Amino acid sequence: MVNVGHKPVQRRRAVAEGKLICRPATVRALKKNALPKGDVLTVAQIAGIQAAKRAGELIPLCHPLALHHVAITFRVRAAAIEIVCAAETHSQTGVELEALTGVSVAALTLYDMCKAVDKTMRIEGIRVVEKTKQ
Repeated sequence: MVNVGHKPVQRRRAVAEGKLICRPATVRALKKNALPKGDVLTVAQIAGIQAAKRAGELIPLCHPLALHHVAITFRVRAAAIEIVCAAETHSQTGVELEALTGVSVAALTLYDMCKAVDKTMRIEGIRVVEKTKQ
C-alpha cells in the first residue's frame, strides 16, 4: 500500500454513478414489486452499502477506511436504473474506491435480481462524478 501516514486527516467525500440498462417491461415489473426475487431496490441498496464498507478487503492495496456515511440512491427511468453512491469519511486518503464499489455491487445485485425476466440488460457508465476533501 502507499504510505499516507504523512497526510493530514481530512473530511473526504466521493460520489460515483452507473446504470443498469434494461427493457421497459423490466422497469414496470420492478415498480410493481413483481420480480421473482422480491424487493429489488432495497436489496441492491443494502448490498451496495455493504460493499462500500468492504472495499479495502476486496481491492488489493486499497486502504481500509472507517466510513462515516454511505448512501445508495436510485433513479428509475423508462429503460434504465441509475445508481448513485456517496461515501464520506475523515481520513488520510480518498473514498472514491468505496463509492465505485458501492455502485458496482448495487448494479450487480440489480442485474442478478432482474436476470430471470430480462436477458438484454447491461451495466454501463460506472465512474466517479465528485471527489472532495476539506
